[in-house]
Amino acid sequence: MPVIPRRALCAALVTAALLPTAALAAWPEQPVKLVVPYPPGGATDVIGRIVAQRLSTALGQQVVVDNRGGAGGNIGADLVAKAKPDGYTLLMAAMTSHSTMARLERGKLAYDLQKDLVPVQVVGYVPLVFVVHPSVPATSFQQLVSFAKANPKKLTYASSGAGAPQRMAVEMFRVQSGADMIHVPYKGSGPAMTDLVGGQVLMAAETVPAALQQVRAGKLRALAVTTPQRISMLPDVPTVNESGWKDFDVVSTFGVMAPTGTPADVLARLNAEIGKIMQDPAAKEQFLQQGVYTLAPQTPADAAARLRAEMAKWAKVIDETGVKADE
Repeated sequence: MPVIPRRALCAALVTAALLPTAALAAWPEQPVKLVVPYPPGGATDVIGRIVAQRLSTALGQQVVVDNRGGAGGNIGADLVAKAKPDGYTLLMAAMTSHSTMARLERGKLAYDLQKDLVPVQVVGYVPLVFVVHPSVPATSFQQLVSFAKANPKKLTYASSGAGAPQRMAVEMFRVQSGADMIHVPYKGSGPAMTDLVGGQVLMAAETVPAALQQVRAGKLRALAVTTPQRISMLPDVPTVNESGWKDFDVVSTFGVMAPTGTPADVLARLNAEIGKIMQDPAAKEQFLQQGVYTLAPQTPADAAARLRAEMAKWAKVIDETGVKADE
């Protein structure tokens, strides 16, 4: 058996150790798939397309949006959770909705949101606003509370689904106020807004982009936004907290996630590149035109902490309200 010279052996070991780094340095060598777990046209899809377009330029490879809607976002999320963790399949996550569905569908999902997926970067959030049909005799959030409590089961409220932030916001309102109201579920914000404008339902907590046009047209009355501070899109509308409540903070948060096991080098680059996009003034304006407020870039650890906080927050609300996935 031939004896390998010591110097040659050392050189071979060093070369072998460097191979993974060299492979990662070449990433991406092919197009990257960004799975949007909802149909085209919604907020997640719009955000995903902005991210994909700008990330394509940053990476020098095309980032392709792949819409995989269904099951409240769980079909697309499950696809990414089970994908090869090589950086070529990512999830454009509606982190708030995924967090609520993780609790509502506990024990039924084929993937674990925290174990099978890792947050890369939190992109931004879409605020919500409490709106009522003009026939409701309330011009402030305090008056809405008084009306709801004085008229049990008279106030009907629309939502775009059991796990949606829109539903969760009203459930928080219902529990904290003690008001007895009737929930009317819809398959999406579009039909919910149509019936609200038509007076078939009387109230909703809807995303600002979905409600803004109707508010400006006088077809709906905006009473309070659900963010801790007022927002630029509705500067004259007070917050729920200004209206006498405390710690009422409901937004729909969006971020990019990857399969657990994705190489740290790839995650670090994605985190950095998406962070740069979020700081670019032109990109921030592009997001804002769609009703999305970008956040300061976060580390993957920060993003993971935000996801854990979302999951804990909504688990508490769901347990307190008794909301069911099939309602």
